[in-house]
Amino acid sequence: MPPASFVFAHLADAHVGAWSRDPMVRRALRESVLRALAVVEERDCAFLLISGDLFHTPVPEPAEVAPVAAALRRLTEAGRRIYVIYGSHDYVAHRTSWLDVLAETGIFLRAAPAAVRVEGDRWSLPFTRDVATGSVIAGISGRSHGLDRSYFAAVDSESFRAEPGFKIFQFHAAVDEYLPSGLREHLHGISRDDLPGGCDYYAGGHIHYTYTGTGPEGGLLVNPGAVFGTSLTDLENGSAGRTHQGVVIVTVTDGRPALEFVETAPREALRVFDVDVSGKTSEEARGAVTEAISAHAGPGALLFPRVHGTLSDGRVGTLGLAEGRAAADAKGAEGIHWDLTDVARTSAELPAPVGGEGLLEEEAVRALALAAVEGAPRLGGPTGEARIRDLLRELGTPVGEGEARADYQAARVSAALRLLGLPARPPE
Repeated sequence: MPPASFVFAHLADAHVGAWSRDPMVRRALRESVLRALAVVEERDCAFLLISGDLFHTPVPEPAEVAPVAAALRRLTEAGRRIYVIYGSHDYVAHRTSWLDVLAETGIFLRAAPAAVRVEGDRWSLPFTRDVATGSVIAGISGRSHGLDRSYFAAVDSESFRAEPGFKIFQFHAAVDEYLPSGLREHLHGISRDDLPGGCDYYAGGHIHYTYTGTGPEGGLLVNPGAVFGTSLTDLENGSAGRTHQGVVIVTVTDGRPALEFVETAPREALRVFDVDVSGKTSEEARGAVTEAISAHAGPGALLFPRVHGTLSDGRVGTLGLAEGRAAADAKGAEGIHWDLTDVARTSAELPAPVGGEGLLEEEAVRALALAAVEGAPRLGGPTGEARIRDLLRELGTPVGEGEARADYQAARVSAALRLLGLPARPPE
């Protein structure tokens, strides 16, 4: 007999391994995720739903995976079930991801296939039953570039709907009706009516912004937001309280779910701020940067200055990034992440940036995107910059142990075509 009440947890978009160029930010993200998993144990949750993008890449560094896998293992050994779907960052065709490996070890259960093979016009939605609570759980995994939209269009969920019990549907896709206003013109997701009807709880992911709503026939629809975030916008929205950063605790009483959002990111330490250097001389620009850093720095703070404006002599070096870093260190700040993407130059010269390898890469990516606007429009503009970064990460993937050279090359080419939105090569 299922219990009259039970508690479960729901998180999405952990993106463990993100911020690869910033070890201190990457560590803060990882610790936020570990704290979220600790909350699941502390609150005695019967099970945990992870609705996609547990990791930032399909094969992150083992040092990033190990502590998260250990925390998940502790939950499993304590009798808590973990139901996971793939997100757009978790899955890559023809390669094994860490999610595949962890699933095979029994740490969690896959609540949805990584990819759907439609036979004819329809495919049948598989589901699993959480025996201890009587809940019935199904899901559709996310895919990059919205390829999962076809899964929703062709799904047959009648068998799932007919099952008795508290029904949960996990998904990793934007829902058009609930997109924040700033994202509506940039993203095309699924309609709420594309979701299977008849569910009690819809466990969303993908959009790094918290929202709640209802499913196509009722039922609570929840997107918890990113556990930490992968961009300055994510961090700023979290610090301003526009979105949650953590895990959702769901208490079900007589079939009715109630929510509690538990924050696990170190909001007080995450400080995103703007520095305007427009119209300033070199000396004034250096002073403005150092003053802003000093005003926001403090013990344990992670600083995210966004510098913008036109530099009078066209050189990033005039900003005095080294002086700014010294000012942050003097006040005990944990780290600093510079964002110079909105710094304009009056000079045509493209100088070498000051501040390390990360800034050099940013400059190179911006230059490539600017040069590609006419000759390779897919790599131009802000979207092109993101694609260039994704391509660099993918093409830098090392050869796997025992992996044949031909297989390695085919995987890199396939991934590059996918990232560029181009059709895959036919098999030879």
